[in-house]
Amino acid sequence: MENLAPDTRVSGCYLVKSKKLSTTRNGNPFLSLTLADKTGDLPAKVWDRAEALSPLFHEGEVVEVTGRSSTYQGQLQLTISELRPSPERPDPEKFLESSPFDIPVMIRSLRTVLNQVRDIHLKALIDLFWKDRKFMSLFRKAPAAKNFHHGYLGGLLEHTLSVCRLAAQVSDHYPALNKDLLITAAFLHDVGKTREFSWGMNIDYTDEGRLVGHLVLGVAILDEKLGSLKDFPDEWAIRLKHLILSHHGQYDFGSPKEPKFLEAFALHLLDDLDAKINGLHRFMERDGQEGSWTEFNRLFRKFFFKGPFPGTLEPEERRETKVHQQGMLFSPDF
Repeated sequence: MENLAPDTRVSGCYLVKSKKLSTTRNGNPFLSLTLADKTGDLPAKVWDRAEALSPLFHEGEVVEVTGRSSTYQGQLQLTISELRPSPERPDPEKFLESSPFDIPVMIRSLRTVLNQVRDIHLKALIDLFWKDRKFMSLFRKAPAAKNFHHGYLGGLLEHTLSVCRLAAQVSDHYPALNKDLLITAAFLHDVGKTREFSWGMNIDYTDEGRLVGHLVLGVAILDEKLGSLKDFPDEWAIRLKHLILSHHGQYDFGSPKEPKFLEAFALHLLDDLDAKINGLHRFMERDGQEGSWTEFNRLFRKFFFKGPFPGTLEPEERRETKVHQQGMLFSPDF
């Protein structure tokens, strides 16, 4: 999907991320699909035999398709001429997008950042999570979101590492911030997402993810760990719970509490920065508009400028350089 150009014949197996049977104004049925492989996803339409084909496959399954790509309202899409369920047993890692960065490298990098925490109680709490094999297995694979930011396998680890790195750097820049508390909170702020999302053949919300949400789930997970730590200071516990509950920053963004001390305010800003930079970068990378402006972004409610920078590097060379630089940033030796 990633390198697909307009007016290209497409043939292969793709994951069905979404499916909807609708009718045109003339009453003719058609299927609207979102098809995906490991590199990304695209909208697709089935105009012929839509009613007959619809019962043959479902969301989260893999289909074999033949069709052609085109551009509609500045966005690349597929028009499918042939479709059938795939006889192969689907492998989630073959079809779900994953972090562009190496998981073991990110794990080592995260451990390096967490080793900067000196308080014995916070270190003990971090170690409880780190030694929990079930938690770490989920943590290293989980997405950070369904769509907007880091919405892919390994996305939660990538986002957490990024926020932890930022927390360490910002704490050094602003001595008024408690570095131990901010790094620990950066590590724990989204742990609830290990239970908020499922990621079989599709990334979706769990029942408790929809009914409770990752902020409250995160506090519940924290409470489970605190129950096995003797003499853990109440002052740390209440601050960590507030940091988790308030990191969305505003009531309108789902926070049951707004940030009420320096580290909570800083965590909200760092989390928001990393999420928006990742989400916006992915939007601009996938934008199909020609020229210097993207299509209208509904989330940000604006168009974005994507004109070239002055310099000698070609666009692809610039992209490879940025990937290399960010890969170095996530290295434990950085």
